[in-house]
This record gives sequence, structure tokens and C-alpha cells, in this order.
Amino acid sequence: MALSVIAILLSLSDQQGASTLPPTVPVEQAGAVVPTPDAVPIMDVLPLVFVPSATFPAFKAADGTSPANDIVITARSDWEAPDPFAGINATSFEATQTVDRALIGPVSMAYKKTVPGPIRDGIHNFLYNLREPVVFVNYVLQHKIGKAGETVGRFVVNTTIGAIGLFDIAKRKPFRLPRRSNGFANTLGFYGVPNGAFLYLPLVGPTTVRDLFGGAVDRLVLPITLGQGVTDPKFAIPAGVLGALDHRAEFDETYKAIDTAPGDRYGNARDFYLQRRQAEIDRLHGRGKVEAGAGAGGMSDPPTGTIRLRGRGSDPTVDLPVSPPASSPVSPPAPSAAPAAPAR
Repeated sequence: MALSVIAILLSLSDQQGASTLPPTVPVEQAGAVVPTPDAVPIMDVLPLVFVPSATFPAFKAADGTSPANDIVITARSDWEAPDPFAGINATSFEATQTVDRALIGPVSMAYKKTVPGPIRDGIHNFLYNLREPVVFVNYVLQHKIGKAGETVGRFVVNTTIGAIGLFDIAKRKPFRLPRRSNGFANTLGFYGVPNGAFLYLPLVGPTTVRDLFGGAVDRLVLPITLGQGVTDPKFAIPAGVLGALDHRAEFDETYKAIDTAPGDRYGNARDFYLQRRQAEIDRLHGRGKVEAGAGAGGMSDPPTGTIRLRGRGSDPTVDLPVSPPASSPVSPPAPSAAPAAPAR
């Protein structure tokens, strides 16, 4: 680009000063010019190189009148992770969907229909109470000491008054301590570590390189804070199975909404995951707000109402209505020290 500008300036100066400059006499050296004794000295310049204008791409104008072969640059949203393994990911997604329709989905819905609501709620609360130490550690790493203190309060109240976490007493009066989702992947995102490549893995589902690494660190924290018993297969396997069934049953309506959305099913599932993850990190920075239907508990809570699925680049935003759950979770009566009140 700089050479082209120099060439244009020199050509203009040559045209303007050609009639006034005295003649020059060439010598044997290629490219050198020696002035005659009476001539005005001329400074040597570098040899000029002609560069075709087509070498430099033009940017698309606002009216869209640029040629079709121009390079158009569009900004990428924060939530958009690269998908270099799209073909493999899509194949894994379809295989997972096949297994889900044939086995996991029906079993999870049978679990939801046959197991009484209070028992399912107790299992749900117990499993999420086990993650409170992970939530606490990461709030400390994010320098959010107030939320870290609230998380400790939740864990203590629910582990004692709530019978090892079977009842979520902490969200009620007089405590009013809401459950929040957090993890080391959020801490990495909080400090600006990018998503890395998007991955859709069997048994894991949608994730990114950052989230996969963060989840592994979280699993190392659990035995440190809760003891080695949580890694014993006699506990870990049943807890993992119940957690998977509980999660699948809770997100059933969400999966149906995304599955029937217009466009590519794999792309919709990928972007839904990435947008919810980015929303969690944005809220840590105070940049975002909980949109209607987003779920106050972050990734662990299914969205309700309407899912707002933003398009990539210039693609439009799609609103996907989510059917309300068949029945609301039944909360146990609070002890006399903490009278029942509607959850915030």
C-alpha cells in the first residue's frame, strides 16, 4: 500500500515538473541517472513497483454496492465460539439425539412421572447442595466476597436445618439466600479466557475447551471440600445417574422447543448453550440482566416462558416459547423457626 501511494505521488510530480526539469544523461548503471553539468541535481529513489489495485480488497459500503468478490468484515459476538470440528460435532449431536429419543428421554420422563414430587425435589436439592463448596471457592476467586458468604450460609443452613440438603430452607425467610450457579469455567471467563473451540461430546453434551477444563477442576475441588467419599463409585455412580435423569427431566420442554425451532438443529443447540454460558459470565461483570425465562439459577435452571435465540452475524433473533412444566415443585413446610413464605 505504501509503495502504491509513493508511486502515485511521484507520477504526479513527474507530470507537473517534466517541462521544467533539465535533461539528464543516462549512464551504464541500470536505474542510475547522472545530471549534466548545468542540470539541477536529482536525488536517487528506490525502483518503483507497480501493484494492481485489485490486490487490495475493498470493504463493503453501507449501501451494499461493492463488487461481489470484496471481503466483508462482520463483528463476532462475545458468545460465538469457533466450531472447527463442526462435522464431527454434528455427527456426535445426532448420535446423542438418537440415544436420547430411544432411551434417556423416555427413562427420565418415567422417572419424573413415577417418583413422587417431594422425593424428586429432595434428590434435586441434595445434589445441588453438594456443589455449594465449588460455588463458594469460585466466588472467592472472582473477589465476590458477599456472594461467597451467602453461599456458605446456604450450605450451612441447608446441610443442618435442611437435613443434609434435602430441603432448600435457605431460600426462605428469614434467610432469603438464593441458589446460584458458578464454577471454575466461569472464573476463567470472568478473567477474559476465551471459549476455545466448541465441542459436542458423547456423555458430556455441549461444551467448549474452557468449560471442559473448568469442569475438571471443579471435580477436583469436591473431594477436597467434602471428603473422598464423593468419589467412591458406590456414591458417585448413583448420584451421577440420578443427576442426569433429574437434569433431563427438568429440561424436557427446553429440548423440545430447540428441537422444533427453524433452522439447523445442531446449530440451534450449540448457540443456545453458548449464549446461556455467556449470559452467566456477563452477570458476573454486572453487564447483563436475567432475561424473562432465563432461569435465575444459571445453567442449572431450565428456562421458562420464551427462549430468545440470537442469530450469528446478520441472522435474525428467534423467540422460542417454552411450555410451562406440568406441575410446580412441591416445597416442604419450613420449620417453626422459619415460617413458610413464597420464594423470591
